[in-house]
Amino acid sequence: MTIDELCERHRRIAVDANVLIYLLEGDEGWGRAARALMKAVENGRVAAVLSALGLAEVLTGPARDDLAHVERYNDEIRSIAGLKVVPFEGGLSPDAAVIRGVRRIGLSDAVHMATARAAGATAFVTNDRSLRSSTKLAVVYLDDLEVEPAA
Repeated sequence: MTIDELCERHRRIAVDANVLIYLLEGDEGWGRAARALMKAVENGRVAAVLSALGLAEVLTGPARDDLAHVERYNDEIRSIAGLKVVPFEGGLSPDAAVIRGVRRIGLSDAVHMATARAAGATAFVTNDRSLRSSTKLAVVYLDDLEVEPAA
């Protein structure tokens, strides 16, 4: 699937923490797809959400190394036009529990997916191959997205 096709099929997507980690750390492989996806978000081609838990996951690595990076990464993520950080509210707990129980996935992934669904996302972009699509939320793997060659 191309990023154009993703934008045509889905008006709102959710992004996993790993997508933003690749973007911020300038990953040579997956970073290119993450940059292209976030460019589509910034250009208004698709709206995006990130769970507040996902933001915490992105900031954990920098917190281990240099606290100044935590603030910089937080500012960079929050400044991405078209990306909304969605808080985890108690009302999401039952959906997260069902997702976790039925799919047998970790709590953080279940929270990400419940948050995505509650925010109206129809796709969850990740590189976590343990996550699978459902009738309520398509899972799109970042490394499966076709990206235009760099000019």
